[in-house]
Amino acid sequence: MVAVIHTSSRLRSVLHYNENKLEQGQAECISAINYPKDADALSFNQKLNRIQRQLALNKRTKVNTVHVSLNFDPSEKLSKEQLAEISKAYLKGIGFEKQPALIYEHRDAGHPHVHIVTTNIKADGSRISLHNLGKNQSEKTRKEIEIDFGLVKAQDRKAQ
Repeated sequence: MVAVIHTSSRLRSVLHYNENKLEQGQAECISAINYPKDADALSFNQKLNRIQRQLALNKRTKVNTVHVSLNFDPSEKLSKEQLAEISKAYLKGIGFEKQPALIYEHRDAGHPHVHIVTTNIKADGSRISLHNLGKNQSEKTRKEIEIDFGLVKAQDRKAQ
Protein backbone atom coordinates (compact mmCIF):
# COMPACT_ATOMS: atom_id res chain seq x y z
CA MET A 1 0.00 0.00 0.00
CA VAL A 2 1.22 3.46 -0.84
CA ALA A 3 -0.20 6.56 0.86
CA VAL A 4 -0.02 9.96 -0.83
CA ILE A 5 -0.90 12.96 1.32
CA HIS A 6 -1.92 16.33 -0.12
CA THR A 7 -2.81 19.33 2.00
CA SER A 8 -4.83 22.31 0.87
CA SER A 9 -6.72 25.39 1.91
CA ARG A 10 -9.52 24.59 -0.55
CA LEU A 11 -11.94 22.06 0.90
CA ARG A 12 -14.61 22.75 -1.72
CA SER A 13 -12.19 22.00 -4.59
CA VAL A 14 -11.02 18.74 -3.03
CA LEU A 15 -14.60 17.64 -2.39
CA HIS A 16 -15.68 18.67 -5.92
CA TYR A 17 -12.86 16.58 -7.40
CA ASN A 18 -14.17 13.45 -5.67
CA GLU A 19 -17.83 14.25 -6.29
CA ASN A 20 -17.15 14.81 -10.01
CA LYS A 21 -15.57 11.36 -10.19
CA LEU A 22 -18.70 10.04 -8.49
CA GLU A 23 -20.98 11.73 -11.06
CA GLN A 24 -18.86 10.28 -13.90
CA GLY A 25 -19.34 6.79 -12.47
CA GLN A 26 -15.63 6.49 -11.68
CA ALA A 27 -15.98 6.68 -7.89
CA GLU A 28 -18.29 5.88 -5.01
CA CYS A 29 -18.47 7.44 -1.55
CA ILE A 30 -18.18 4.28 0.55
CA SER A 31 -17.94 5.72 4.06
CA ALA A 32 -18.62 8.89 6.05
CA ILE A 33 -16.71 8.74 9.33
CA ASN A 34 -17.93 10.91 12.22
CA TYR A 35 -20.92 12.09 10.18
CA PRO A 36 -24.50 11.85 11.49
CA LYS A 37 -25.65 9.79 8.47
CA ASP A 38 -24.31 7.01 6.24
CA ALA A 39 -22.37 8.09 3.14
CA ASP A 40 -25.13 7.15 0.68
CA ALA A 41 -27.65 9.31 2.57
CA LEU A 42 -25.57 12.51 2.39
CA SER A 43 -25.98 15.29 -0.16
CA PHE A 44 -23.00 17.26 -1.43
CA ASN A 45 -23.89 20.16 0.89
CA GLN A 46 -24.17 17.89 3.93
CA LYS A 47 -20.74 16.42 3.16
CA LEU A 48 -19.28 19.90 2.73
CA ASN A 49 -21.03 21.56 5.68
CA ARG A 50 -19.92 18.97 8.25
CA ILE A 51 -16.26 19.65 7.54
CA GLN A 52 -16.76 23.40 6.99
CA ARG A 53 -18.28 23.72 10.49
CA GLN A 54 -15.08 22.22 11.86
CA LEU A 55 -12.90 24.55 9.76
CA ALA A 56 -14.79 27.56 11.16
CA LEU A 57 -13.48 26.70 14.64
CA ASN A 58 -9.98 27.83 13.62
CA LYS A 59 -9.78 30.74 11.17
CA ARG A 60 -6.02 31.21 11.65
CA THR A 61 -5.03 27.89 10.09
CA LYS A 62 -4.99 28.30 6.32
CA VAL A 63 -3.91 24.77 5.33
CA ASN A 64 -6.89 22.96 6.83
CA THR A 65 -7.86 20.27 4.33
CA VAL A 66 -6.21 16.87 4.04
CA HIS A 67 -6.65 14.72 0.92
CA VAL A 68 -5.04 11.29 1.11
CA SER A 69 -4.99 8.56 -1.50
CA LEU A 70 -4.32 4.99 -0.40
CA ASN A 71 -3.11 2.96 -3.36
CA PHE A 72 -3.07 -0.81 -3.47
CA ASP A 73 -1.36 -3.39 -5.65
CA PRO A 74 -3.31 -4.25 -8.84
CA SER A 75 -3.45 -7.89 -7.73
CA GLU A 76 -5.43 -7.00 -4.60
CA LYS A 77 -9.19 -7.42 -4.87
CA LEU A 78 -10.58 -5.51 -1.92
CA SER A 79 -14.27 -5.12 -1.08
CA LYS A 80 -15.80 -1.75 -0.18
CA GLU A 81 -15.99 -2.93 3.42
CA GLN A 82 -12.28 -3.82 3.45
CA LEU A 83 -11.35 -0.48 1.87
CA ALA A 84 -13.44 1.36 4.48
CA GLU A 85 -11.83 -0.61 7.34
CA ILE A 86 -8.32 0.00 6.00
CA SER A 87 -9.09 3.72 5.63
CA LYS A 88 -10.44 3.88 9.17
CA ALA A 89 -7.34 2.11 10.52
CA TYR A 90 -5.13 4.51 8.55
CA LEU A 91 -6.92 7.57 9.96
CA LYS A 92 -6.55 6.18 13.48
CA GLY A 93 -2.87 5.50 12.92
CA ILE A 94 -2.13 9.06 11.82
CA GLY A 95 -4.17 10.58 14.67
CA PHE A 96 -7.27 11.54 12.67
CA GLU A 97 -9.76 8.98 14.08
CA LYS A 98 -11.99 11.68 15.62
CA GLN A 99 -12.05 13.84 12.49
CA PRO A 100 -14.96 13.93 10.04
CA ALA A 101 -13.80 12.08 6.94
CA LEU A 102 -15.23 10.95 3.61
CA ILE A 103 -13.87 7.83 1.90
CA TYR A 104 -14.20 7.55 -1.88
CA GLU A 105 -13.37 4.39 -3.78
CA HIS A 106 -12.01 5.44 -7.19
CA ARG A 107 -12.12 3.21 -10.27
CA ASP A 108 -10.23 5.49 -12.66
CA ALA A 109 -6.82 3.78 -12.60
CA GLY A 110 -5.31 0.35 -13.14
CA HIS A 111 -5.08 -0.31 -9.41
CA PRO A 112 -7.52 -0.19 -6.49
CA HIS A 113 -7.37 3.05 -4.51
CA VAL A 114 -9.36 5.26 -2.19
CA HIS A 115 -9.33 8.98 -1.54
CA ILE A 116 -9.88 10.30 1.98
CA VAL A 117 -11.11 13.87 2.50
CA THR A 118 -10.78 15.27 6.01
CA THR A 119 -9.50 18.22 8.05
CA ASN A 120 -6.73 18.77 10.54
CA ILE A 121 -8.92 21.13 12.63
CA LYS A 122 -10.13 19.33 15.76
CA ALA A 123 -13.55 19.72 17.39
CA ASP A 124 -12.00 22.01 20.03
CA GLY A 125 -10.56 24.35 17.36
CA SER A 126 -6.95 23.23 17.80
CA ARG A 127 -5.12 21.74 14.85
CA ILE A 128 -3.34 18.48 14.17
CA SER A 129 0.17 19.28 13.01
CA LEU A 130 0.83 18.22 9.43
CA HIS A 131 4.60 18.67 9.78
CA ASN A 132 6.31 15.38 8.85
CA LEU A 133 2.95 13.57 8.89
CA GLY A 134 3.96 11.48 5.88
CA LYS A 135 7.44 10.63 7.10
CA ASN A 136 6.46 9.83 10.67
CA GLN A 137 2.88 8.67 11.34
CA SER A 138 1.86 7.73 7.79
CA GLU A 139 4.84 5.53 6.98
CA LYS A 140 4.62 3.64 10.29
CA THR A 141 0.84 3.21 9.91
CA ARG A 142 1.13 2.08 6.29
CA LYS A 143 3.52 -0.71 7.23
CA GLU A 144 1.32 -1.85 10.15
CA ILE A 145 -1.77 -1.93 7.91
CA GLU A 146 0.05 -4.00 5.27
CA ILE A 147 0.73 -6.63 7.94
CA ASP A 148 -2.65 -6.41 9.74
CA PHE A 149 -4.67 -6.70 6.52
CA GLY A 150 -2.30 -9.03 4.64
CA LEU A 151 -1.64 -6.53 1.85
CA VAL A 152 1.15 -6.56 -0.71
CA LYS A 153 4.03 -4.67 0.86
CA ALA A 154 5.09 -1.54 -1.02
CA GLN A 155 8.76 -2.25 -0.22
CA ASP A 156 8.53 -5.66 -1.89
CA ARG A 157 7.00 -4.18 -5.03
CA LYS A 158 9.76 -1.58 -5.32
CA ALA A 159 12.40 -4.31 -5.11
CA GLN A 160 10.89 -6.08 -8.12
